[in-house]
Amino acid sequence: MKLSLILSLSTIISFTQAVFLDTNNVTNIEQNTALIAKGLLDYYEGEKYGGTIGMFSWPYYWWEAGGAWGSLIDYTYYMKNDTLVPLIKQALEYQVGDDYNYIPLNQSTTEGNDDQGFWGIAVMAAAEKNFSNPENPKKAWLSLAQAVFNTMTARWDHKECDGGLRWQIFQWNSGYDYKNSVSNGCLFNIAARLARYTSNDSYVEWAEKVWDWMYGIGLLSEGDWWFVYDGVKVDNNCSKVTKYQWSYNQGLLLSGCAFLYNYTEDVLWLNRSLNLLNGAQVFFANNSVMYEAACQNSNNCNQDQRSFKAFFSRFLGLTSVLIPQTYDIIHSWLVDSANAAASSCSGGLDGHTCGLSWTNGSWDGYYGLGEQMCALEVMTNLRVRDVDPPYTANTGGSSIGDPASGYSTTAVDATPLSLDAGDRAGAGIITAILGSALIGTGVWLVI
Repeated sequence: MKLSLILSLSTIISFTQAVFLDTNNVTNIEQNTALIAKGLLDYYEGEKYGGTIGMFSWPYYWWEAGGAWGSLIDYTYYMKNDTLVPLIKQALEYQVGDDYNYIPLNQSTTEGNDDQGFWGIAVMAAAEKNFSNPENPKKAWLSLAQAVFNTMTARWDHKECDGGLRWQIFQWNSGYDYKNSVSNGCLFNIAARLARYTSNDSYVEWAEKVWDWMYGIGLLSEGDWWFVYDGVKVDNNCSKVTKYQWSYNQGLLLSGCAFLYNYTEDVLWLNRSLNLLNGAQVFFANNSVMYEAACQNSNNCNQDQRSFKAFFSRFLGLTSVLIPQTYDIIHSWLVDSANAAASSCSGGLDGHTCGLSWTNGSWDGYYGLGEQMCALEVMTNLRVRDVDPPYTANTGGSSIGDPASGYSTTAVDATPLSLDAGDRAGAGIITAILGSALIGTGVWLVI
């Protein structure tokens, strides 16, 4: 029995490989991100019996799957490793839905605007990185991003608060009475990127429209540091702002401004980028290591929130190449955070399972899809200058578009269905519960 135990342990140890990161060594970064990407795919269900292509295991929702594929697109591009291209391509194509707009049947009654937005951002990145093009032109990455944009703008709601996107698409989903920064930020980000990619200024006009609405309603704060707040309930004309701050919201607006400045060369977008970059400092412990300030200090981050640093790292990396004067400060943040993240990737039987906190100097016992995404993105974005910046149609981008893509006859304000409690699974895709339940989740950053 003892011999058997020893043999079992030796087998485990032989397959254990820890992350020892050298941020100045390209080969080392490639090797370590490969380990972390493998750990991320441990949560993938699409190749398992009974699994769904494109989806990850419970409790990871559809929106985060879109985010994860975006992280793997970054990995393939920055690490110059095409091993996962067929898998990523299959997932992105499978989930498009009948109208090629990322409203698939299995999500069509539960999907929120932000959920669709993150899949749109993933395929926009695929277009910008010249990711392997689908054979079906209706599934072309640019066309899919335009489809997401078109269907989101069709939901722009003038009836309440003079504009803005609601959190949820359908009235029967909890959160329909909330207009949040992540939904509007996704639209802003996609519009900015479509403008730069296509040189079509109508997308700039939409980006300006979203920015002006968010600013006018109070979701963007000015001062020495600019912040992005969580959202507003439509009651009383959106007069009460919910002042929680999340890193991915800051990143959505920051990188969107960077895309617009890179395209228009308008100093207005440069100044907005720099002000938002100043505000981004609140997400770095001791001014160096990234953390999710609103929930990490109280150990209260939910499954969704544990992935937010991944998007923040991604958007910082993009900003640093689109506005070169920001590179030095952003790269220093990413280096310090990547080194700290590497120290957290020392858990699990594989020895490189990543944790939530990067300030402990070791694995903190947390694990999951979000933790792997965060570590992967902060490390891969160390190499943003080693590859070409995001392509456009004029600089070598090969994806084809369709400005009219994505439309269907589905009413977005349909009469609520008669659903019982068991049918309301859509509430699960929400990143937090509004009202007293939200307050009860812990101590939140309020500035």
